[in-house]
Amino acid sequence: MTATAGGPGSWSENILEYFLRNNHITTEDGAEIIWYHAANHKAQVNEALKSPAHMIEADVLLPSDGSEYSQPIMAHPPETNSDNTLQEWLTEVIKSNKGIKLDFESLAAVEPSMMLLENVKRHLQRPVWINADILPGPNGNSRVVDAKPFIDTVTSFFPDVTFSLGWTTGWHPEKVNEGYSWTMVKEMEYICKDLNLPVTFPVRAALVRQSCSQLLWLLKKSNRYSLTIWTGKNDNYSIEDLLCIRDHFDKKQVFYDILEPQNHEFKQAIGVKRFNKTLAPSFFFPGELVISEITEE
Repeated sequence: MTATAGGPGSWSENILEYFLRNNHITTEDGAEIIWYHAANHKAQVNEALKSPAHMIEADVLLPSDGSEYSQPIMAHPPETNSDNTLQEWLTEVIKSNKGIKLDFESLAAVEPSMMLLENVKRHLQRPVWINADILPGPNGNSRVVDAKPFIDTVTSFFPDVTFSLGWTTGWHPEKVNEGYSWTMVKEMEYICKDLNLPVTFPVRAALVRQSCSQLLWLLKKSNRYSLTIWTGKNDNYSIEDLLCIRDHFDKKQVFYDILEPQNHEFKQAIGVKRFNKTLAPSFFFPGELVISEITEE
């Protein structure tokens, strides 16, 4: 990922390089990046902007009224309405210097969203990640976003962006949960191999330890690739699982968007301070970071 990422201020700039260059982290270590997940409603956006988070993640879809002229809104299913449109969201977020990740639940919202992003592109000289689940994954039963039109639509507007391309997944406490199979990672590699852009693969923490061989193989296929570890709110996994990931993967290639209290315990275990005091005054706001609960992707 690091070798072919874009230059300073580009949407495909490696987030470690961006935040290191701006003195918001101290080392090229994905565990140093602080995330605010599901900053959809206006109150959550306001909280995220005041927090020490480096990256703000939010979900984009079209409202449930089905109008031809509907604006993209910020919500994650089962919610289909919101007090916040993407346009309003962008108006607030561009006032900060935080990186952004936009998660698309359907193809229909992508093109109108890209048009809105195009209007503010000159104000977004920072990493921008565009996410969708494009393949079925372990225990996944959610509908996938069709990979080719999704990628083609995004790159037709922005040939210089960071993709976050994942699998639909599920996790069941009463069952043996299979990990990411060889078929799954090979299919993802087939889709991504010709993309001349950085790609991060969001993977579910509770499913990674049993998938280490497959995911290591995938990351070794290109230095454009990374992992973003995420967690479901009811998932059962251990700090040892996270430490196993830490031991087996390059720390520059893995980011951790995980829930509390595991996030704090994990960072304590690896010696990464939860809130980095080197953040610039314009970026850092005192107080506890409250990370929103993550629902199934």
